[in-house]
Amino acid sequence: MKNMMIYKGYYGSIMTDLEENILYGKLEFIRDLVSYEGNTPKDLRNAFEEAVDDYLDTCEQTDRTPEKPFKGSFSIRIGEDFHAQAAIAAFEKGISLNEFVKLSIENELRKINFFKEKEKIETSIEDENKDVFFNPKSNF
Repeated sequence: MKNMMIYKGYYGSIMTDLEENILYGKLEFIRDLVSYEGNTPKDLRNAFEEAVDDYLDTCEQTDRTPEKPFKGSFSIRIGEDFHAQAAIAAFEKGISLNEFVKLSIENELRKINFFKEKEKIETSIEDENKDVFFNPKSNF
């Protein structure tokens, strides 16, 4: 992940303010607002980790349960037409709408991960072949 950091199960964004010449971010995927900033990537990383630690300490001191980024369920709004199509497709497959949505997301993530892996492999091959030159007289 290029625009996100992870620490103790919390995800932090990485944003840039070119006018103020700072890096900043906030904890993502929770409702509580926890932000941080820094002048360099290293400063931002340190501020992010400090913000997570401070958030957890504050929750403990105030006897609050810290929010978790992902609970395993979420609500989506897809409109009546998609809702109907998905429900009918799930019924025809003999599965629940929830299972249909879960499988659809899994399939999309597999595609994304496949292309990410393919990109890594292609980049690796390109790097390996940087110093390889074609010799028209070679016996290939």
